[in-house]
Amino acid sequence: MTSVAAAALNFRIGARTVLRVKRTMVPVPVSLDGAREGRLPQLPPLPDDAQGYIVTSLPEDRLEAMTYASGGMIGFVRQRYNRYFADLSGTYDAYLASLSANARQGVKRKAKKVAQVSGGQLDVRRFRTPAELQAFHGIARGIAVNTYQEKLMGEGLPGTPEFVRTMLEKAAADEVRAWLLYIGDAPAAYLYCPAIGETLIYEYVGHDPAFNELSPGAVLQIEAFRDLFAEGKFARFDFTEGEGQHKRQYSTGGVACLDLLLLRPSLANRAATTALGGFNRAVAGGKALVEAAGLDGLSRKLRRG
Repeated sequence: MTSVAAAALNFRIGARTVLRVKRTMVPVPVSLDGAREGRLPQLPPLPDDAQGYIVTSLPEDRLEAMTYASGGMIGFVRQRYNRYFADLSGTYDAYLASLSANARQGVKRKAKKVAQVSGGQLDVRRFRTPAELQAFHGIARGIAVNTYQEKLMGEGLPGTPEFVRTMLEKAAADEVRAWLLYIGDAPAAYLYCPAIGETLIYEYVGHDPAFNELSPGAVLQIEAFRDLFAEGKFARFDFTEGEGQHKRQYSTGGVACLDLLLLRPSLANRAATTALGGFNRAVAGGKALVEAAGLDGLSRKLRRG
């Protein structure tokens, strides 16, 4: 049975959404390997109650080909971004050398600060087996409930029985890695990464906001990379969809991608996409005028209210 999910055409001014037109869509994700190789995904049969497809991580240069392959559906680009990844085929030292000087210095400085609070050494704990993951989940879930990922987006480490069952199944197949960082004997950050073949996926991450000033997530990320290079099992670390300074800093490459909505060619969908396209152009034009007049600071203040 083809799964469906809610998606939306968002009319935004900056970070503020002023109108949301909801649509029921069939998710069609493109894997990191698929994005790197420029493969077009296969579109499954469209259920009667779905308005179209949402293709995520489509290589940017495959936009026209994907729209053509849809057979006359309305194509609308929802967002553009780089899908970042880290090559794990070399050595940890070579990986560090590939980072910018600022990133390397930042990693060392942050790790030193965390170690000082933790008695002189980093306290990083690794989890791989079903029994280890069972223990990890209870502790990480305790961190997750306080994170912004959970409170603002509902994307903290899940606590459902279905997730735990899948996690343990993947652990039994040696298809998951997880880490916890402790600071002063308190669990401060978690990282949960399932595997697909030789690629490890950056799926769930979070840290206790009480430790914000110590950047525990960045420290845990680099220590996880240290483990992965030493293990040598995985070829790539996939930072998945979306931009972010963290992803840019710790990646070794990226693919220019976009998320594409493919909608049934109905009058309602044509009207919605035409209206949103015009709205976006108007917002972009207004922003350019404000910046040209030197009023961008005032504009930000007004948007914040």
